[in-house]
Amino acid sequence: MMRFLPVNLDALLVELDDLPQTLALLASLQSEPIAGIVELIPAARTLMVGFRPGTVAYAELVSRIGSRRLTATVDTAGTRVEIAVDYQGEDLDEVAQILGISREEVVRRHTGTDYTVAFTGFAPGFAYLSGGHPSLQVPRRATPRTRIPAGAVGLAGPFSAVYPQASPGGWQIIGVTAAPMWDLGREVPALLQPGFKVRFVDVSGQVQAAPPIPAAAPTASAPHASAALEVRSTGLQALFQDLGRHGQAGQGVSASGAMDQASLRLANRLVGNPSDAACIEIVYGGFQITSHGDTVVAFAGADAPIELRSARGTHHSVSSHAPMALCDGDSLTLGEPRAGIRSYLAVRGGFAVAPVLGSCATDTLAHLGPPPIQAGDRLPVHTVARGAIVGAPEAPLADLPTRQQDVVLDVVMGPRTDWFTAEAVALLQSQCWTVTPQSNRVGLRLAGEVPLARAQLAELPSEGTARGAIQVPPSGQPVLFLADHPLTGGYPVIGCVAPYHLDRAGQIPIGAQVRFNPIRAFHVATSSDSSSVRDTP
Repeated sequence: MMRFLPVNLDALLVELDDLPQTLALLASLQSEPIAGIVELIPAARTLMVGFRPGTVAYAELVSRIGSRRLTATVDTAGTRVEIAVDYQGEDLDEVAQILGISREEVVRRHTGTDYTVAFTGFAPGFAYLSGGHPSLQVPRRATPRTRIPAGAVGLAGPFSAVYPQASPGGWQIIGVTAAPMWDLGREVPALLQPGFKVRFVDVSGQVQAAPPIPAAAPTASAPHASAALEVRSTGLQALFQDLGRHGQAGQGVSASGAMDQASLRLANRLVGNPSDAACIEIVYGGFQITSHGDTVVAFAGADAPIELRSARGTHHSVSSHAPMALCDGDSLTLGEPRAGIRSYLAVRGGFAVAPVLGSCATDTLAHLGPPPIQAGDRLPVHTVARGAIVGAPEAPLADLPTRQQDVVLDVVMGPRTDWFTAEAVALLQSQCWTVTPQSNRVGLRLAGEVPLARAQLAELPSEGTARGAIQVPPSGQPVLFLADHPLTGGYPVIGCVAPYHLDRAGQIPIGAQVRFNPIRAFHVATSSDSSSVRDTP
């Protein structure tokens, strides 16, 4: 029997009995799609379904998925890949102790059977490998590491995997490989695809080169670009962003994109660009540019002061959220925001930057997209025909987050609310949560006076995670996933920030206080009672 767990207003989680059922449902929905479904993320015993509420209602989706027979099969006659491993991982001794066997026996069992790529997720090129020796089942680490090196070979639950690049993670690391799991230079970047067979080979003690870091796409220097913006200072961080690279979740590639998508669209609207054109996302202030040639630019997002220094040397303040015509040699400096933290710089015609997998978004977790912008970069601008329409000036949003007042975010409870005590569920709403300095585009790390206690302490098999998910590690201090979040995770999600508050979440400053406001109670439906599911909170 399928269980349907709420994820957000535009996503749900289908829970099944095992991996074969999950893959069967995935195969069914891929061969006979349901209109309105935009994303499918398979995992160990779940399938996360993203959908357009304007096309298909939640109740209808539950009913139609619940009626599917789990008889479809997945072709597993894939390629066989051998991966050479140096078994000197920092958790190898601990794994051996947990299993009550020697280090050597761990290695023998890990190399003694074939694995199958069941699904991908977490990061580009990260493949969940099922099969192998049935005894090699160990829990994740109680506290995830902030950095696991590229090529690390790990165990978690019934799965094995290789980290494609350095990233946070909670798997038990038993070795390292030099084989590149993800390479944009290959026709198919991911070494491992669903259905492939994998065999690990012990090469301990032999010299291996470190796995190469996937090359970032360079900024394009298009010959048709007649003007450019020279970056004098970047401030804390400056990245190219657009609306993201959608449709790649099946290969472990997150959408990424602007943290405040409404502000990116507004900046483009102000200069007459398509709404999805690439902009520069700037964190806090300290960003400065000089125009080479005549350009039209606009800042949107955070409420921040802007100073114009003309080529003649005069200085004066200018408004954000309005188009600005710059002459050759004019400079702009973005100051520290009064509210919000992220500003978006658009230029008429758009930046001449090369897309990666169909998008110019820079994914900081996956290391995809253009490289971070540096002081001294000269960013070419596409030529635009004369007479292009620019937008009328607009005011910054009145409710941009600040440190001086609590930031309230609406939350849909689920999909794992029932993994927490009743006291923890109440505490999520009643307690103020402080945004810590460890926060970034991956997520906001929150700290509360009282941690959230779990009612279920069992290991949660990896499952899909959505932007806005409030994931709770064993510490009880939640992490609010943002644009560059991993696609799958193994810690329970107590709730998810409503889609209309995601842009606000992307503007919350370090040190601010966050409160969560549940707008929909946690409710579980099954395939047998799907007719009673409601679409309204």
